[in-house]
Amino acid sequence: MSVLDMFKLDGKVAYVTGGAQGIGYAFSEALAEAGADVAVVDINEEAATAAATKLADQTGRTVKPYKVDVTDPAEADVLVTRVVEDLGSLDIAFHNAGMAHNEAAEDLALEDWNRMLTLNLNAVFYGTQAAGRHMLKNGGGSIVNTGSMSGHIVNVPQPQLHYNASKAAVIHMSKSFAVEWAQRDVRVNTISPGYIGTELLQSETLRPLLEQWAEITPQRRVGRPEELKGIAVYLASDASSYATGSDVVVDGGYTLP
Repeated sequence: MSVLDMFKLDGKVAYVTGGAQGIGYAFSEALAEAGADVAVVDINEEAATAAATKLADQTGRTVKPYKVDVTDPAEADVLVTRVVEDLGSLDIAFHNAGMAHNEAAEDLALEDWNRMLTLNLNAVFYGTQAAGRHMLKNGGGSIVNTGSMSGHIVNVPQPQLHYNASKAAVIHMSKSFAVEWAQRDVRVNTISPGYIGTELLQSETLRPLLEQWAEITPQRRVGRPEELKGIAVYLASDASSYATGSDVVVDGGYTLP
């Protein structure tokens, strides 16, 4: 098999949670461009439909929208069932839906702590377990969870204890899944982005921080969503067949100094 063939996803079926915008959209686009049929999963039905329509037109692949509340554990199993019924299989699962929130540690409300952990950690557990159960019974697959460089370092200047904790937990949880399933052909890896210039980060309130973040990043800039597409295809494809439990940090060198 040539190296180019190793990266092809023809005949594969994938889903991406939080797949209608930002980093999730970049993942959805990358997988479809590499040949996979893709389920765009999002809590925002209108956004999911628009994204799926655009990607189907752009790539010629089958791309379908799914409105799912990933924080509901029952919906994780339902999603897997629906994707298999609609698209014929499930070979690749990306758990990307998440949130960020800044609050000083001494003022952090229990409600905000629980909300962060419910979406950023619990939902990833529900999805990984549900997708993994299907893949274990059906010949294997690749699961990719979105971590963050914040799972490795403590960001400055913004206070985000609960976000950092959630992403560190996602990374270690994914490694634990990977070890348990390593001999059963289900791979589990994480992608840990640095600061990525999504629409969210372009908001008026965050724009001043963008300048600070760029200044302390060795590449002196924030990343672009499309700069995560290559690693997404690598981890989804046979090119990474010996990689499991890996956490790939893509941060312009931020975590290195």
